[in-house]
Amino acid sequence: MKKHLLFSLSIFLFLTSYSSKVEVKSTQVGFQLLKDGKPYFIKGAGGTVELEKLKSYGGNSIRTWGIDANTDEILDEAHKNGLTVTFGIWMGQERQGFDYSNEAAVKAQLEQFRQIVRKYKNHPAILLWGVGNEMDLDYTNFDVWKYLEELILMIHQEDPNHPTMAVTAGLDVAEIKLINKYTPSLDILGVNTYGDISYLPKAMKIYGWDKPYIVAEWGPYGWWQVAKTEWGASIEQTSTEKANTYEVSMNAINSDKNNCLGSYVFLWGQKQEQTSTWFGLFTEEGEETEVMDVLIKNWSNKNPKNQAPSIHNFKINDQTSSDNIILTQGSTLSAKVEITDKDNDKLKYEWLVIPESTDKKTGGDAEKSPKPLRSVFKKSDEQNNQVDFSVPQKGEYRLFLFVHDGNGNVATGNIPFKII
Repeated sequence: MKKHLLFSLSIFLFLTSYSSKVEVKSTQVGFQLLKDGKPYFIKGAGGTVELEKLKSYGGNSIRTWGIDANTDEILDEAHKNGLTVTFGIWMGQERQGFDYSNEAAVKAQLEQFRQIVRKYKNHPAILLWGVGNEMDLDYTNFDVWKYLEELILMIHQEDPNHPTMAVTAGLDVAEIKLINKYTPSLDILGVNTYGDISYLPKAMKIYGWDKPYIVAEWGPYGWWQVAKTEWGASIEQTSTEKANTYEVSMNAINSDKNNCLGSYVFLWGQKQEQTSTWFGLFTEEGEETEVMDVLIKNWSNKNPKNQAPSIHNFKINDQTSSDNIILTQGSTLSAKVEITDKDNDKLKYEWLVIPESTDKKTGGDAEKSPKPLRSVFKKSDEQNNQVDFSVPQKGEYRLFLFVHDGNGNVATGNIPFKII
């Protein structure tokens, strides 16, 4: 028994001590990421759940944002599933109270990061160091870019085998100039950008970035980009509309492989941000929408075994989500939708009325989910594509619809409305 344990420990130590050599190489037409000498284009997702599923769908990498109690387990699980990791090092942010003019705080953070790099640099799952995330969000102190240069130089010294990536919130010509001036040692620029990102390849060149880049987060149109109702509720795309947006963005990423080293779609998981369905590639029940179908087709060049339903013409009282639906207290509302399913699955309709969230934050900070109302539907048939309901109290709400196909797939949509 003791010999068996020692043998297992030896194998474990061997595996975890082997570090891949990752480098960015200039080519005649641009740049290429090499892992152990072989070209490596990132087909990744931001998140740490369902890693076996990510691999089976054709993905090859995950991105994290910082270290926590599960970091070791996540790295081991990624490696077990043949996935690499862009290891996030969370730099303090000005909007959260960190002061980059405080030399003592800056020095302490640098030394903390040095220990993190030393601890994890030889893990076989490590692909890149993701240094900071959206440090430019709501900031005024440009010293952050000077500090970033110090941090990158430290990482290069401690670990010459893995390049560095710093991530900005969107793409801005002013940020590119600051990074070029104060952070010349940065290997790769990461950009978090949402909605139709077909502008990105050309913008990179116009704005003066002449190094490689990665689309570090991308997804549907964000709540800050879309139209709002008169009372300020952001209008979310349906799952079908999102899938169309993802298709356009994926094409943009694939069109610039001479400079773009790949991407990390957001979010490989589920979270509440404005709504429970805005960014997650899974619902709270773990179901998948048409967006996942788009990813599978692009990552693996194969069609999913079973495809998600499509949602069209979702309305309340013949009005769409952009029509500022305002009704008086006690009114009856009638909702209907058109659903198609390529596999002709038996569909189950789930209708929910949920108050508009009052816990809305920026930068992806954690939010609390509002609870659905009870006893608001006058008639509800799980096989019915329309429903009547009444909301007794004044306020701002959303009507959510989840159409389940019984095979782990779902179509989603929601319409904001107001009761006065």
